[in-house]
Amino acid sequence: MLDLLIKGGTVVDGSGGAPFVADIGVQGGRIVEIGRISTVARDTVDASGAWVTPGFVDIHTHYDGQATWDETFSPSIHHGVTTVVMGNCGVGFAPLRPGSEDRLIKLMEGVEDIPGVALTEGVKFSWASFGDYLNALDAMPHSLDFLAMVPHDPLRMLVMGERAEAREAASAQDIAAMREHLRIALAAGAVGFSTGRSDNHRTAEGHDTPASIASAAELTGIAGAFEGLNHGVVQVVSDFDLMQGPQNFDAEFDLVEQLATASGRPLSMSWLQRDPGGEQYLAMQARVEAAVARGLPLYLQAAARGIGVINGLDASFHPFMGFPGYKEIATLSVADRAAAMREPARKARILGEQSERLAGDGTPIPPLVDMLLARIEMIAGRMFPLDATLNYEPNVMQSFLVRAKQRGTTALEALYDYFSEGDGSQLVYFPIFNYNQGSLDTVRQMLGHPRALFGLGDAGAHVGTVCDASFSTFMLTHWVQGRAQDRLPLEQAVEMMTSRNARYLGLGDRGLLAPGLRADINVIDPTRLSVGVPKLVRDLPAGGKRFLQKAQGYIGTWVAGQCVAREGEVTAARPGRLVRSGQQAA
Repeated sequence: MLDLLIKGGTVVDGSGGAPFVADIGVQGGRIVEIGRISTVARDTVDASGAWVTPGFVDIHTHYDGQATWDETFSPSIHHGVTTVVMGNCGVGFAPLRPGSEDRLIKLMEGVEDIPGVALTEGVKFSWASFGDYLNALDAMPHSLDFLAMVPHDPLRMLVMGERAEAREAASAQDIAAMREHLRIALAAGAVGFSTGRSDNHRTAEGHDTPASIASAAELTGIAGAFEGLNHGVVQVVSDFDLMQGPQNFDAEFDLVEQLATASGRPLSMSWLQRDPGGEQYLAMQARVEAAVARGLPLYLQAAARGIGVINGLDASFHPFMGFPGYKEIATLSVADRAAAMREPARKARILGEQSERLAGDGTPIPPLVDMLLARIEMIAGRMFPLDATLNYEPNVMQSFLVRAKQRGTTALEALYDYFSEGDGSQLVYFPIFNYNQGSLDTVRQMLGHPRALFGLGDAGAHVGTVCDASFSTFMLTHWVQGRAQDRLPLEQAVEMMTSRNARYLGLGDRGLLAPGLRADINVIDPTRLSVGVPKLVRDLPAGGKRFLQKAQGYIGTWVAGQCVAREGEVTAARPGRLVRSGQQAA
């Protein structure tokens, strides 16, 4: 008898091959048969008319803290994801230098916009080494499988203490110690090493991240930990010194290539069309293509849509947060704030003011925010109402720039009136990156590149500004189903989210629907599929708030043959486990 039989679905097996109609039989957590199956099963799912895919593999999350209090990896579990990778961008909570708990919390709060009070309440530090951290997570029940990279910042803080946060250069002894700690973590099952070099990343106090100035000697020295190993990856986020001008790009990219050469392992980096710097992504593409031609295993992590923020009076950002007249009412309830903003005298005062500087010491807000606010009348052409239509590729005619011109007002006043309507719950979508031309055409080019990896969803992070954990569902609703032209074939979209990412990570037991492989499976009703409306909820520890999107249309998601979500509801099953890189069975 089978444990699970999925009958008559359209199988999109993750290989990139054409979909086909078949049954899938599961026993003991593995797929045992695909075809026409007559064997009886304990659970039978009628998948007629549905897509049957492998579970999605998300290589870019920040569940490092949430995994210690949330067994389900929400919201990823609502979007067909069955395997997540955390420890990205050089930030995390292990290894741990005794007494540095608060410093790591401030680092994660600033870089990844996760409320510090939630992290303080939720993360129960019970580890020191990275191996201890893995063991602590492995001892907890979880819905999904997970892997963890060793982040550079905690590693540097462990070895160098206060000198790391003072951005001092690492000595040869420091580098040797970091390399040894990384080697031990890799032996314990860490999936790799991550480092962050972004000008937009700040601690909660507004300071640069500890490893952001790491030298080539430090990075290549640490990467020596991979020597002789046949597993592990490297992940890098870098602006390539964009704020200092394009002249530093090649030197920064040379450093990335040196890191890849020293590690000998696949390396992926964030790939965005930035603003300013809208042509940088093409320079990255050219350098990657040239490096790959020389044999370097470089990859580009691409997003499914624009990278930006959801603005709202109760969100982390909105255009008026720096105005003195708004600050006076900022502690009121959202509804009372909206009502106060509608007072004619206050409106006139705020619109006559200038926003005070938001970035700087004492705040994690990057200088980019002040730059954007200074250009509000121009960037309003990329600010759009976000409503139940969930249009993530709006055109300029729907923007607040055009709305203002039609009303004969400034864009700032049009935004003001919108935010102050009703109970103040209105949201504005602002794609900062990947939307320079007012469409997702650039994203489509990126997704079609052979070195592109599906990523950058940042699940578990930026919780007050986005819910890009919905990228996987958006790939299907927009790129496969919804876009008017230049769509992605279903089989290509699924291949990107499954087997391609699994291969990059060295996971040979998942990412495909095939006999002998893990039964990580989605059954999806394409006629009901939706990313879900983003809603601010207060379900983090200490009442912390976050945006949550719960997709519709997932009939079920199975991890190792156990159903973890059915029709949008998380089940009691907890089959998820820590995947120790280099140690998993094929």
